[in-house]
Amino acid sequence: MKKATGKTAGKAKSTADDVDAYLAKVPEPARTTLGEVRAAIRSVVPAEATEGLSYRMPAFHYKGALVAYAAFKNHCSFFPMQASLTDEMQEELKGYRTSKGTLQFALDKPLPATLVKKMVKRRIAENERRGKR
Repeated sequence: MKKATGKTAGKAKSTADDVDAYLAKVPEPARTTLGEVRAAIRSVVPAEATEGLSYRMPAFHYKGALVAYAAFKNHCSFFPMQASLTDEMQEELKGYRTSKGTLQFALDKPLPATLVKKMVKRRIAENERRGKR
């Protein structure tokens, strides 16, 4: 994966280096947890995908917004950037707190890599189907 730039809400450029800086500021155990989520995402995104900050959160873009993740005081969150995906995968997400477009998980327990990969692959397929750039 290249360190290509992505755009943030303020249209400033950000890079994977910015994600590294974000993660460096996250206290343990959430830093390790998010690192595992990031690795799972990176393992399935196309080489053309970009990584950067979006709305001050680590995010990946591929033919449009793909997924994001972040640490908060009492939990971590995964954002599939397609609100209906959490509804569509309701059965698989039973043990997690969900809301429209958000999946929350413990600071010290990353989402299973297989689940992250499945959600990312679905998002990739959705963006390709829609023909986003």
